Amino acid sequence: MSEKKFWNEEIETLPVEKLEVLQLKQLKEHITFAYANSPYYKSTFKDIGFEPGDFKNLSDLRRLPFTNKKIERDRQIAHPILGDLTAVPERDVVFVSASSGSTGVPTLSPFTKQDFDEFQDAQSRLFWAAGVRPRDRYVHALNFTLFVGGPDVIGAQNLGALCLWAGSIPSDRLLHILKEFKPTVTWTTPSYAWYLGETARNSGIDPAKDLAIRRIIVAGEPGGSIPATRKAIEELWNAELYDFYGISDIFGACAGMCSQKDGLHLLEDHIYLEVLDIKTGEAVKDGSPGEMVLTTQRKKARPLIRFRTGDIITADRTPCACGRTHVRIKVIGRIDDMFIVSGVNVFPSDIEFIVRGVEGLTGEYRIRIYTEDRLTKFDIEVERASGSSTTDESLAQEVIQKVKVRLGVRPKEVKILNSGEIPRATHKAKRVIDTRDNLGGGI
Repeated sequence: MSEKKFWNEEIETLPVEKLEVLQLKQLKEHITFAYANSPYYKSTFKDIGFEPGDFKNLSDLRRLPFTNKKIERDRQIAHPILGDLTAVPERDVVFVSASSGSTGVPTLSPFTKQDFDEFQDAQSRLFWAAGVRPRDRYVHALNFTLFVGGPDVIGAQNLGALCLWAGSIPSDRLLHILKEFKPTVTWTTPSYAWYLGETARNSGIDPAKDLAIRRIIVAGEPGGSIPATRKAIEELWNAELYDFYGISDIFGACAGMCSQKDGLHLLEDHIYLEVLDIKTGEAVKDGSPGEMVLTTQRKKARPLIRFRTGDIITADRTPCACGRTHVRIKVIGRIDDMFIVSGVNVFPSDIEFIVRGVEGLTGEYRIRIYTEDRLTKFDIEVERASGSSTTDESLAQEVIQKVKVRLGVRPKEVKILNSGEIPRATHKAKRVIDTRDNLGGGI
């Protein structure tokens, strides 16, 4: 019997016009449900004179106001513990995840039993698209403590893989699991995948030869979709790397790479996508960068309508060779990561793309942003790879020139450090240190 290509072929290959019909039907029901059951949405819709019956076409979604992380947090504080965006009684909530914020108040994301089951079926679909199969041994290396990615191990388990619930544990313990049980698949962040591979090498383990990992799933940072970063991690591990996108406000992963690795397919039977100009709020053309705005279509516990993610993406609706019809997204970075130099928007992912492609560097980098003569300036710190004979001046000039060509602006200075001087991350890497206006803080 031949192996099936899709987890849910009917949904994943639904012709675009039929997918839009499904989305319209789901959104009509979802908006009606939110209006009837969420105090926040009922009040907000009434304030703008909108009733569910007014929603007749997908374009009508633009009439509705945005939501964002601040609204979530403010409504939760005003109506603890779940907030009044919630559309079900607490007795119907079976799971909550939490994300931290600048106020120190964790923002909860609630799930009904139906929400949670659909959430894990969606994870199974993304795992399957990334090539995970029942014959695999999967080690889950994401944090289980209130993190929305924690339960995603169930998605791998549901498709039949042997699952090791490792969680966020010290690197030496995780390497012991990788050696002892020979898992073939893992999921972590790009930074940690690189860090763990380096740690293995430093302890005398060649991850490409001595370990069995042949498929790495990453999320949480743009690195998995940066070709040079993906190539570096794949060569370090002798493994295929697949990028996922997740958002704690909705559910774990909601977009993931297929075998083509040309963007991440968004689960459009669960979530409706808008890509909007960050200044005007108007829709941008496919292929142009804009803020990703998401609307849930099925989640009962807490509908999110026109949720501003803060992520900058491009959308690609051209046919994918894998056969899936759902839109592909490419994450460029976050609005709050972006800084502006001489009128140019700069994302850390742009710098990473360049640094990873310079021979003689380790690929690690750090950006320092500061104010000089009332203007924003930035320096880049990079590391010389062990054994490189290229001079510091040549390496620095190559980085400066490539940044200037790609972005149209240049760093004031590129500092060459020795291998290992930039602190390695065991979760998300801290790539930016921003000292403008004496704020300190980093991203």
